[in-house]
Amino acid sequence: MQFQNNKEKILIIDFGSQVTKLIARRIRDLGVYSEIITPKETNKIKDFRDIKGIILSGGPSTVTKSKFQSIPKEIFNYNIPILGICYGFQLIAKLFGGKIKSLSKKREFGRTFIFKRKKSLLTKNFFTKKTAVWMSHEDGVIKLPKNFQIIGSTKESKLTIIENFKKKVFGVQFHPEVTHTDNGKKIFYNFLFLICKIKKRWNVVSQKNRLINEIRQIVGKDKVICALSGGVDSSVVALLINKAIKKNLICIMVNTGLMRKNEFKQSFKIFKNKYKLNVRLINSSNIFLRKLRNISEPEKKRKTIGKLFIKVFEKEAKKLKDVKFLAQGTLYPDIIESRSSSGSKSSKIKSHHNVGGLPKKMNLKLIEPLKEFFKDEVRVLGNSLGLTKQISGKHPFPGPGLAIRIVGNINERKIKILQEADHIFINELLKNNLYDKIWQAYAALLPIKTVGVMGDSRTYEYTCLLRAVISEDGMTADYFNFPKTFLDNISNKIVNNVKGINRVVYDISSKPPSTIELE
Repeated sequence: MQFQNNKEKILIIDFGSQVTKLIARRIRDLGVYSEIITPKETNKIKDFRDIKGIILSGGPSTVTKSKFQSIPKEIFNYNIPILGICYGFQLIAKLFGGKIKSLSKKREFGRTFIFKRKKSLLTKNFFTKKTAVWMSHEDGVIKLPKNFQIIGSTKESKLTIIENFKKKVFGVQFHPEVTHTDNGKKIFYNFLFLICKIKKRWNVVSQKNRLINEIRQIVGKDKVICALSGGVDSSVVALLINKAIKKNLICIMVNTGLMRKNEFKQSFKIFKNKYKLNVRLINSSNIFLRKLRNISEPEKKRKTIGKLFIKVFEKEAKKLKDVKFLAQGTLYPDIIESRSSSGSKSSKIKSHHNVGGLPKKMNLKLIEPLKEFFKDEVRVLGNSLGLTKQISGKHPFPGPGLAIRIVGNINERKIKILQEADHIFINELLKNNLYDKIWQAYAALLPIKTVGVMGDSRTYEYTCLLRAVISEDGMTADYFNFPKTFLDNISNKIVNNVKGINRVVYDISSKPPSTIELE
């Protein structure tokens, strides 16, 4: 599904960055419609009149080689404002006669501070006394292109923000799209409204009726099976499709044996009784646990689970007539981390069971109404559909469930141990009014046994890892800074109440370089 046609748009050319979709998200937050295309697709654009601005993303490639990803240079002659980010910045410098060099000693990764050199519309209200930006580059522009000016510099990079105002071409070496950059949104605001002079015409709620109509047109009189887990994503999908086709929707909840404690039964009751959906329970826990028993490699876990899900749904579809579609709650970040959705040379981080974990051949056609949305946007959409805060406010829970929160091999005992530890952790967050302040929190079981002392006796049990992060969209994240008293309390409760755990650790790594989930 694509977004609706819109006369005024911002075009994002994706060179394979893992955070390209964050650019699209920042633009949406500002109420502007955008489309993402690959560099190769620029040749197919016949009419640039509706394009009010172009953004060139970052990417893993380099312009220092003889062959590099580029765009037709005539695009710069259309009088359309262009903003290059990281690789896009270096590409602009290259095409306009600047010099780019691979850096060995002055590489920049992570947060660094930038200072103003000259005034610019692009940086209006951006600079403060100490403005931090997020860098991730091994190449650097060392020679300014002709007719360009330096707007901002860092200690290591003199050429950090440049512009050719006459040509309406701008470049920034850092990533304004990530939350680690102070005032990054100001860069996009200024580019959109001061330079491109585009109008606000897009919001999440306005997409609801369009999505419902598209589903109705695609499905027709056929039936749809919806993979319903009880999380916010699949719940919103179920309500959207129910609005579109009513009785022709069959929601299936598959008990994989990998859900949180009591969550499966609670979710079933809510959707059956409150939302009056046609919900069926399928208990496949024995099948999932048997297939996963000797698998420890994370990617194999995800792919195994993805294939098993499809087998279950296809088996159920055969029992029903006229079922041609399978609906699932795939989101933007799922696609980004599983593969490049745009065809660029981005690096795969991990397969999501509902994307990279799916078999190549399927008997059912996929419907993924939310695949162009971020988690926070889905929550807004869910609220407009009448989704309760109990569900819309849920922390993200991975499709593979506890399988990717048990590092290494899986068995029934480990699952029960983790369910109890996780239950205690989440309940304590709720009791202390911390749950809604956190983007995602969970307990994980590490494949590490350590010696402990309990009741004057030696123990040799598992280590429980606690993870809690704050984020806007799941693409970047920082750990939640708990009070020491809370960590003391939760550690004691888990060790004292969960047989099989004698040690608790708290994960303080950010994303990047880590991911939110362990596997």
